[in-house]
Parts: sequence; structure tokens; C-alpha cells
Amino acid sequence: MGPAPASSPGNPRLALRRKEYANWMAELPPRLWTVPLHHLSIPGSHDTMTYCLNKNSPVSENGSKLLRFLVRVAPCVARPAVLKWSVTQVLNVTEQLDCGIRYLDLRIAHMPDGSEKNLHFVHMVYTTALVEDTLTEISEWLQQHPKEVVILACRNFEGMTASLHQYLVSCIKNIFGDTLCPRGEFRSLQQLWKEGYQVIVSYEDEETVSGHGELWPAAPYWWGDKVKADDLVRYLEARKDDGRPDGLFVAGINLTENLRYILAHLSGSLKEMTLPNLPRLEAWIRGQIPGPGFKCTNIIAGDFVGLDDFVGDVIRLNEKLLRP
Repeated sequence: MGPAPASSPGNPRLALRRKEYANWMAELPPRLWTVPLHHLSIPGSHDTMTYCLNKNSPVSENGSKLLRFLVRVAPCVARPAVLKWSVTQVLNVTEQLDCGIRYLDLRIAHMPDGSEKNLHFVHMVYTTALVEDTLTEISEWLQQHPKEVVILACRNFEGMTASLHQYLVSCIKNIFGDTLCPRGEFRSLQQLWKEGYQVIVSYEDEETVSGHGELWPAAPYWWGDKVKADDLVRYLEARKDDGRPDGLFVAGINLTENLRYILAHLSGSLKEMTLPNLPRLEAWIRGQIPGPGFKCTNIIAGDFVGLDDFVGDVIRLNEKLLRP
């Protein structure tokens, strides 16, 4: 499945090799084409759209009251800190797809006092990118990669009314059209290719899902909410002991800051907290096994994808399915 790409963020070769996994599904060994998608090992990005957070946006209504207060009374100090602790990705959505990401974590919101039909993404603050433009960008990428399949996890839905949900669903249907895989049994890559399906939409609002056959129930996300890598690994192992869900699901290897930690590290960032912990998290990834087994993993989502060999580590787990 190809050699590991350069791992140093400063290495100029990294940008040249980010597309190494742009067609990794098409390039899997034929024996894996018949494996159901929820039994494969699939790399994903956590809070996919945070590379384009808007420094001028208000703090999310779902954010801490104390954090919103600090931004109001001390914006010159608090706002830059909030932004640094909100960014989880540095690659844009096309670059993430190019480097092999196939699960996109899309936290969708309607900004207070925002335009009626303008939906943004959110993680403490709102993005400059609009949802409709981003979905179009993903669709255009898929047209150039006809054997790649993406899982779009539409989540959060801050400030979303019933009419905005219907607007979002109409955008999804109009943009992806016949490439949307209808809800039902999970298919293998071979079956998806035969039927021309490239998009699975995991949608967190149950009422909206019930009215649209193109939407799938939300894929469970194992979120540890841990600052330290060892604590996160212990959490993930405990979840594995409870058994894997029946369908698509996500093991999040993303570390999570809390308000106390942010206030103690105002000059720091989520990136500075995450990067030194990547070797420990990568070691956990390499020990995982995809497939239908009780403790098997499926989608593994991380922060700052593309700055190490996270994607390659997750994809190479599929080699374990070829063993006798």
C-alpha cells in the first residue's frame, strides 16, 4: 500500500507526497473490495473545517459562558487564545481528501444574526467557509476520483431550525445527486462502485433522518475528552472492551483541552499540545485490527492529519484483513 511519507512537518517533500493516498480505496488489493465498508480501516479528520476559522467571528453559543465573558472583557488576549485552541486541522478539505481522509467531521451551524440561508461550520468560533460551497468542493473532488467513497458526518447543528435542516438536506441532495448511498445495509466497495455511490451521509438529527432515505443515522464517535495521550488510550481500550457498534463508528484519537487547561496555557495551542503526543497515539493505531470482531476498529479520526503518517498507519491496518 505504498511506503510511509515523510513525517517532518517542515520537510518540503511532504507536500509533494500528500497525494500518495488520493486513490487508496481504488488501489486496495482485490480481496478487500468485497469487505463491507464498516469492517475496513478508514482514516478520518476530527473537526475537519477548523483550518478556516474566522478570527472575527463571535464565540459559539455552545461555548463556555466564562470563555464568552473573557472574550467580551479582554478580547485582545482571549480571542487569539480561543482561536489557537480551536484549530484542529491545517490542510483544507481538498488537501485532506488528497492525503487519504475519507471521514469528514462537519460541525454545522447557523450564526446568530447570520444570513437566512448561510450555514457555516463551527468549533468555538465559526468558519469563513460556507457549507454549500464546501459540499460542492467535495463533490468536485469525487468526480475526479470515481472509486473513492467518503463518509460525511453532519453534526452539532448549532442554531439549526427545522427549515434550515430541510434546506441543508436539499443542498446535500442537489450537490451529490445519484452518488448518495441510500440508507440500508452497508455495502462493500465493489457494490458501491457498481451502483455509482460515493457518499454516505451520517446525520445527527434523528427527526430529519427519518424523513429522508438518503441520510444515515449518526455514526457513533468515541470521544475521550482527555488532555493526556495515555488517558485517551485507556479510554479507547475500555470502549473496545464493551464491543464495537454494528455499523460505521469512529474512534477519536484527538486530545481535548478544557477551559482550565486553556487558561493555564494562554500562549499555547492545541497543535502544540497534540504534536508531542502523536508517537504514543500512532503506536495505539498500529495495534488496531479492522473487521467484524468484538474489539475491532473502523474509522479512526485525528487532528492535524497530514503532519505525520497517521493516514498511512490507518490504511495499512487493512493489510491485517489479508492474513489467513
